[in-house]
Amino acid sequence: MALFEWRDDYSVKVPPIDSQHRRLVDMLNELHQGMTSGTGNEHLARLLDGLVEYTANHFAYEEKLMAELGFPEAASHTAEHQKLVNDVLEFKRKFAAKEASINMQLMKFLKDWLIKHILGSDKAYGGHLVERGVR
Repeated sequence: MALFEWRDDYSVKVPPIDSQHRRLVDMLNELHQGMTSGTGNEHLARLLDGLVEYTANHFAYEEKLMAELGFPEAASHTAEHQKLVNDVLEFKRKFAAKEASINMQLMKFLKDWLIKHILGSDKAYGGHLVERGVR
């Protein structure tokens, strides 16, 4: 069973961003599947690295659009991104040092963060981008 099922109400009405969000959901589900199936830490580390890299690219894309189109809350949105990046990089450091494990607590944190972020901050810029012709 998947950790996270995409729902239409997660859409920000910007197809490229919705597509990226769906990919993030898929990647989070892949990490969850690896964790629950007992996949080794080396494989989990690769899945986590892929998720982190894709997330960074997604954040960069969002931040570029917000800057180009003058989204007034871009700075606070970017700060949310940076906080997550810092938290995840700290987790990766601990995971590499065998001080932390990929577990349900991490899965719940990532899922809850993504849902809250999409339904809150991302929905807030969605209308702004659509009004400025982003499709």
